[in-house]
Amino acid sequence: MMHHRIRKIRNTRRSRRLLWLGRFRSDERGVQLVEVALVIPVMLLLFGAVAEFGRYFYEYTTAAKAARMGARFLASKNVNSGTNYELQAQNLVVYGNIGGTGSPVLPGMTIANVDVQYAGATSGVPETVTVNIVNYQHQSIVNLGALLKNTALSTNVDVKPSVTMRYLLTQP
Repeated sequence: MMHHRIRKIRNTRRSRRLLWLGRFRSDERGVQLVEVALVIPVMLLLFGAVAEFGRYFYEYTTAAKAARMGARFLASKNVNSGTNYELQAQNLVVYGNIGGTGSPVLPGMTIANVDVQYAGATSGVPETVTVNIVNYQHQSIVNLGALLKNTALSTNVDVKPSVTMRYLLTQP
């Protein structure tokens, strides 16, 4: 049986230890720094993802508008006239003019990325003209493969809008 004085001394020492630990519990200095350290990486990741999606959306809409302009150009041209309207349309899609001068509307785009197809040919007159953007990739700002030293991993995404319009000329 333990003497009551010894028990009292032990209980007093235990309570002092708990009070000593309790002072850390009530001290909130530095808590905001820990919260910021946890939140900033997540916020930066979200910001980067939104910016990257915005860049991709810009490239896709620019390519789609250019393809629509090329399809509209070809929809009113006589395919049997002997003039190379397909090349002019490809230049229009890539450079914004039929001469093929200036810089491309999107970096890295060439006339090889523009595919022109006619469909539904009856007596030499097609029913539709389709302009496709092919083999053009959105180049991501952050190259995930290089960061992780893995060449198979890429964040580059294909940009491949396609526009089909009804051919307007009904006579060959």
